[in-house]
Amino acid sequence: MKVRLWGTRGSLATPGPETARYGGNTVCVEVRSGDGEHVLVLDAGTGVRNLGRTIPGTTRRVDVLLSHLHMDHIQGLGFFAPFYVPGLEVHVWGPPSPSESLRSRLGRYMSPPLFPVRLRDLPCRLTVHEVPCVNERIGPFSVDSSLVCHPGPTVGFRIAEEGRAVTYLPDHEPALGLRGPLLRGGWTTGTRLARETDLLIHDGQYTERQYASRVGWGHSTFARAVEFAELVEARQMVLFHHDPDHDDATLEGIVAQLLRDTSPSMPVCAGYEGQTFVL
Repeated sequence: MKVRLWGTRGSLATPGPETARYGGNTVCVEVRSGDGEHVLVLDAGTGVRNLGRTIPGTTRRVDVLLSHLHMDHIQGLGFFAPFYVPGLEVHVWGPPSPSESLRSRLGRYMSPPLFPVRLRDLPCRLTVHEVPCVNERIGPFSVDSSLVCHPGPTVGFRIAEEGRAVTYLPDHEPALGLRGPLLRGGWTTGTRLARETDLLIHDGQYTERQYASRVGWGHSTFARAVEFAELVEARQMVLFHHDPDHDDATLEGIVAQLLRDTSPSMPVCAGYEGQTFVL
């Protein structure tokens, strides 16, 4: 399986020379099967526009997995090229709210005055699925999902193929203000999805100083992200959902200090647009 990052920024797109290395597009990740025939799209931030343009016209099916419906995760939906291919089978997966279906929630964005094209008018063959669900089969992939700690209905995903797994937790607050070490024995949110994963793509938005005034906002500090990766025995971790106030120089400095302070047992890096992993 091949994993490529198309958007790594959280909260708000931040294009410009000061973010050129890590990227300014909001969150979007491509997971492509080993045979190259099947594509999963994880979230549809502004990065999904560029991803959509690379999907060949011979593709028969595309699946979009939404972790939640905050704007930085769906803002690119209306610009996703496969939506406008007549007859193409497109499946969108994501969480409903307690009072509203996923299709209805998406329709609030994909309609005037927020967007000129209504969800119901897309020419593709659109199917909407509600999650979380366990052990869903999508082509060659086994996909697990479960609720994680973030404001509003939010899920994380674990995607496996031929014994390899990537876990996607882009917006995740594993500690939620906890002082001291993360809780073991399955008490910390997200651990089931991330246990012994080959690649963990995890929220790393705040420094410890920033987090002090943002407890409950649903995001992780850099140090907590590393602690979480150690807890679940991940084999590699990518810090993700970069704060819009963290330019390239700031991110480089934070990660360099993080590695000196924590000495993680697995490779840890800050994700950048175009970065590719082969599992």
